Amino acid sequence: MGATTTVTQAPESLRPVKTTQRAQQFDQRDGKLHLNEIPIPTPKPNELLVKVACASLCHSDVMMFEPNEQGLILGQNPVTLGHEATGFVVEAGSDTSGFKPGDKVGFLPAMDCCFECNQCRNVHNLYCKTGKVKMAGFACDGYFQEYAIVDARAAMVLPEGLDVYTSAPLFCAGVTAFHGVEDADLKPGQWAAIIGCGGLGHLAIAYAKAMGYKVIGIDVVDSQLEEAKDQGADYVFNSMTDRDYVKKIQEITGGGVDAAINYTASKKAYDGCPAIIRPGEGKLVVVGIPQQPLTLNALDIAMGRFRIIGSNNGTNYNMRPCIEFSAKHNIKPHLTLYKLEDLPEMIKLMHDGKARGRLGVKFD
Repeated sequence: MGATTTVTQAPESLRPVKTTQRAQQFDQRDGKLHLNEIPIPTPKPNELLVKVACASLCHSDVMMFEPNEQGLILGQNPVTLGHEATGFVVEAGSDTSGFKPGDKVGFLPAMDCCFECNQCRNVHNLYCKTGKVKMAGFACDGYFQEYAIVDARAAMVLPEGLDVYTSAPLFCAGVTAFHGVEDADLKPGQWAAIIGCGGLGHLAIAYAKAMGYKVIGIDVVDSQLEEAKDQGADYVFNSMTDRDYVKKIQEITGGGVDAAINYTASKKAYDGCPAIIRPGEGKLVVVGIPQQPLTLNALDIAMGRFRIIGSNNGTNYNMRPCIEFSAKHNIKPHLTLYKLEDLPEMIKLMHDGKARGRLGVKFD
């Protein structure tokens, strides 16, 4: 392993002017966010030091402040939140290739895994055979800070046409939404129901339409349904206020959707999915992670009423197809930008279901 080096100097505007930086950190001791001053990290040979351009908020971040049974584990305390971002390369370690200072990059949060085992290549980095993986924003510092460390193997230079400040949500929400739709494995003209039309779902609708599917958006928040319409949904339904939405969907689709792709963190939303799926042919695609375990009727599964599949929510091996598809089809997230000190307000908006699209912090 050689020493950390750079091929060229980063532009003056990207280089740190001091040795510390501001970071929004979650502290388990009081369950609150703190805007702390922490050291700017130094990259290892396989890493990039990135000046964060934009870090966007994901519901997984908000789950830190909620009770849950899904096993979110923090590896350090306090920890800088955020696992969805884009930025500029400041320094590239000596064992990296394809990056130079000044490059506009996006990246995924896996750190300290091998990226080569069967689990890393075909399942998810979470299950790396080394058992050493850390996810930025949970087990190590994430991206709601001015400078961040990224494993170069989980990063890519942005394609032409993607803006470094507004494409941050693609590097979690986008990859997750894209593969939720792609993994449903539908044919053009078939029906996809997108359950949850917020940060993930609004992108899923755009991807589904670009793939040639007919789309129904389902949510309990009218503003999210307006976003679904803007993204091209053929029909939208508020499942809380429209008591006949199941009957209407069955009539529109001639018996049910070919795939119900659930991006919500709502067990109730999952409970309602079987009723809208075409019997014997349809699929339930599990993407969103509720606070409680799912409850499914074993008879439905055993008798083949519908199939259940999971969707890999993003590794370095399936990141690039989503990003290149997004650039090709001009798919852009609906993103509202804030300052770093506004992160508590952003979390409250998302927790209360008042966020439309994605919320992000833009760094100057």
